[in-house]
Amino acid sequence: MENVVVEGNRIFTVIPENFDSRSVYGEKITTKNHLKLRAWSPYRSKLAAAILRGVDMDIKSDYQILYLGAAAGTTASHLSDIVYRGMIYAVEISPFPLRKLLDVCRMRRNIVPIMEDANHPERYLHLVPEVNFLYQDIAQRNQIDIFIRNCEMYLMDSGGGIIMVKSRSIDTTAEPEGVYGRVIDRIEREGYRIRDMKKLDPYAKDHACIVIERG
Repeated sequence: MENVVVEGNRIFTVIPENFDSRSVYGEKITTKNHLKLRAWSPYRSKLAAAILRGVDMDIKSDYQILYLGAAAGTTASHLSDIVYRGMIYAVEISPFPLRKLLDVCRMRRNIVPIMEDANHPERYLHLVPEVNFLYQDIAQRNQIDIFIRNCEMYLMDSGGGIIMVKSRSIDTTAEPEGVYGRVIDRIEREGYRIRDMKKLDPYAKDHACIVIERG
């Protein structure tokens, strides 16, 4: 992926030339080889954790991305560095993190904030086009239903996606591996391919990153 720098167990995104070079949420900014780098903590961002865990994913700089569960915009801000020629449609329903997300959007012109419930993808149909990639980080029991429903409505035929699965949100009594297996079975039954799957320990306990492809 463009604009991602990994040095051992550290990860950074490169600030694009025409972007605001200030810190977005308090992260450290460094300069190396004339590039401005934003420190990206894998303990604060599951996408950073997934990259460090070697998850096979391909997010191109011109992608249109639907991001479900954008929260305060920490991960979205780094994703905006990666898709600097594209657009991120960031859906968040909770008012408190949304206020912080709005601050991020003022510094990142390629993030569109949407205050809506991802359970009802038809509600933002007038705002979101067909997308190349769908990214979801929602800790709800029905998180796989939300993911599939949004993929069916917005993901282009050749598109892909990532679902960050929090096993304890789906089933508090089952072993995480069993939950991940059930999620994978459901995704495949719906006609999607599994490109990769990795657990995110030690960065995010009882979480897994599942990468899917359509078509």
